[in-house]
Amino acid sequence: MVISKPICKVENPCLRFCNLSSLGIHSNILEYQLSKSRTPFEVNKLNKCTIRSSLASNPVSLREIFRENGSATQKKAKGPANLCPFSPLDFLERAAVVYGNCTSIVYNDTSYTWSQTYTRCKKLASSISSLGIKKGDVVSVLAPNIPAMYELQFAVPMSGTILNNINFRLDPRTLFVLLRHSESKLVFVDYQASALVLEAISLFPPNLQRPKLILIEENSCTPSILKNEFYNSYEKVVEEGDQLFKWIAPESEWEPMTLNYTSGTTYSPKGVLHSHRSAFMMSVMCLIDWCLPKQAVYLWTLPIFHANGWGFCWAMAAVGGTNVCLRRSHDAASIYDAIQQHKDRLKDVIICGGENISSVEVESILYKHPAVNEAAVVARPDNYWGETPCAFVSLKIDAQKVTEKEVREFCKENLPLYMVPRMVVIEEELPKTATGKIQKYLLRDKAKESNITKQDEVYTVIKFTDNEDLL
Repeated sequence: MVISKPICKVENPCLRFCNLSSLGIHSNILEYQLSKSRTPFEVNKLNKCTIRSSLASNPVSLREIFRENGSATQKKAKGPANLCPFSPLDFLERAAVVYGNCTSIVYNDTSYTWSQTYTRCKKLASSISSLGIKKGDVVSVLAPNIPAMYELQFAVPMSGTILNNINFRLDPRTLFVLLRHSESKLVFVDYQASALVLEAISLFPPNLQRPKLILIEENSCTPSILKNEFYNSYEKVVEEGDQLFKWIAPESEWEPMTLNYTSGTTYSPKGVLHSHRSAFMMSVMCLIDWCLPKQAVYLWTLPIFHANGWGFCWAMAAVGGTNVCLRRSHDAASIYDAIQQHKDRLKDVIICGGENISSVEVESILYKHPAVNEAAVVARPDNYWGETPCAFVSLKIDAQKVTEKEVREFCKENLPLYMVPRMVVIEEELPKTATGKIQKYLLRDKAKESNITKQDEVYTVIKFTDNEDLL
């Protein structure tokens, strides 16, 4: 069933949280409970208006429903009962109720549930307010994709302040410019960015108020000399907060929620304000564009400081998903190489005298030879060792002519002896599939067909003089 557009845009949390699931989907009868409460969990029974309409026989918009129930309702002044500002912060409150016991964050050996995350964010928002940071002030954050960074995406705006994520890879001068331009009153700093921030703060002139610094530690590994430069630590700020704190909801959905700076490729970085409404809409677009299912699992490789993680921080709360945080993400090339070594390469492991030899590791050395164009290493049966490495290589067209012995000597200089190919075969071109993948099974057959006892001229010059060479 398609719900009409006006109904989907009802600006009340009671409706927003249920109209995409239960309203009109499982039943023909819609029951709206319009409340003066800010949240769907505190329904004011004295101001409840129950409206029923059969969508099956007469699809109607909310405006038509109000018209049918009297002009007094339609002319009623805007208030909490019929207008609730769009804000992604409501997603967290709902997640604590609907997905309270489900895992919200995973980071190394640490994990939190949505109920715990909501409580921590409220306590954090309480502590921010207690520091004299007022509504509309800017609070900056410099941190990688760790739990604290995720929590601050909610906690800072829940205190009524404006969230300002900053790229911790900036230089001190640029960081100083951003902190001064934003008039940041408080800065949460990961311990790995502490030196950067302290240098940036030192650039503040004496007549300019410096922001307070909160240090985000990890496993108490931060030197005590650095701690003296900070107002407090992150976990202490959380502990000292009030878990009963009533977080500050926006009076208008157009109130600023985040302040992000451009990268400054054309000129100096420019500050871009996002309202609660725009952040809410961005989160909804994440849900739609990526078809996020309930309780999805998201691996945080995208930096959260980059446009608030494109809204996935708040979108994951909407579906009660699990955020897998990463302090450091590796480059794509190394990850791809690791996958190659662990996936679809198990059959290529060579067991020589009880030692496992990675064919990929030997191949990587062969590719470093200036004359080698292609390389593939397979197992060759051996009467004594069981298996020994056998390398097949093709040479570059413009490379100097090299012999099998020279290739093997190159391997001996860069590999343990037991990993050095006992046989090297130079071919014009290695057999490949239509997609360009080397057909190792054909090379294995070639290696097996070779007579181990045969003393060809090519094989004789590259064969070990005795078995002790492998030890």
